[in-house]
Amino acid sequence: MSISHDTTLRGFASDNYSGVHPEILEAIARANGGHQGAYGDDHYTAKLDELARETFGSQAAIFPVFNGTGANVTALQSLLPRWGAVICASTAHINVDENGAPERIGGMKLLPVEAEDGKLTPELIDREAWGWGDEHRAQPLAVSITQATELGTVYTPQEIEAITSHAHSKGMRVHLDGSRLGNAAASLGVPLRALTTDVGVDIVSLGGTKNGMLLGEGVLTLHTELAADMKYLRKMNMQLGSKMRFISAQLLELYGTDLWHRSASHSNAMAALLGQAVQGSQGAELVYPVQANGVFAQLPNAVADKLRETFRFYDWDRAAGHVRWMCSFDTTEDDVREFIAALNSELAAHHAK
Repeated sequence: MSISHDTTLRGFASDNYSGVHPEILEAIARANGGHQGAYGDDHYTAKLDELARETFGSQAAIFPVFNGTGANVTALQSLLPRWGAVICASTAHINVDENGAPERIGGMKLLPVEAEDGKLTPELIDREAWGWGDEHRAQPLAVSITQATELGTVYTPQEIEAITSHAHSKGMRVHLDGSRLGNAAASLGVPLRALTTDVGVDIVSLGGTKNGMLLGEGVLTLHTELAADMKYLRKMNMQLGSKMRFISAQLLELYGTDLWHRSASHSNAMAALLGQAVQGSQGAELVYPVQANGVFAQLPNAVADKLRETFRFYDWDRAAGHVRWMCSFDTTEDDVREFIAALNSELAAHHAK
């Protein structure tokens, strides 16, 4: 059976909507020949361990997993006893987009904190960082931050270091949800290590799919003791791939070359172009600064609904008229300009009524 789709369709709904980067497809094809050991006993996963140490430090290790939810749950479990809790922003992916997996599968309690721009601070963390020794309260023993955040904002290295120093001083460890870590690093013009190892992060959910991979993410441990139990947690959480070489090969291609930076820089640039157009439009405005590959805008719901007849994208807060537009490694300037033209046309038609 031959199945195909309209490859001219473009949208701004999610960076998960894009296809696979051609260089990733080539890496998968190269890994396909012959037989290799299963469950990580292969050439590519061994090379991935070397890459982890070279890129993130001598204690670093990357454990390939299937998806971001699995990476987040497994990483957080490694930081907590059964009675542990995680402080996170109320907008964090683990709080609003994991269908309860951290609580139900991970067995942990989330302690969400309102953060206007999606970013935690030591002061915001302290709203839930209390109650140690009280058996009636889940013990706050970890902090989770998202980089870039669910609102498209980016933590600076100094902001992350302030969080990790504060959390560690209170006996808490820090998890970084890095599904768009490459976008954040490219935006700031810093290496990946500057947002992780060098600023005291303990464990990272290392993104892949949103930056051009077919499937797969990584759990990046930055301390030897966290790596010791990870293989058991990964298996227990149904995240152990038998043909792991195909996930490892993708991560190697993405992070062992400059592909992560090229792809992230391009999607960021397309978002910046779109954001500039919104600022110059009549009837739409930015809700948050454009710092990575997401654009959050406010416009009339009727305009958004009309645009969606041609371009796929999501409401972010329909009551407030907020929408989200995401750019990908394969978003082109023509895509953006076509969308901008349609946006301005619909805004003009709306205001003419």
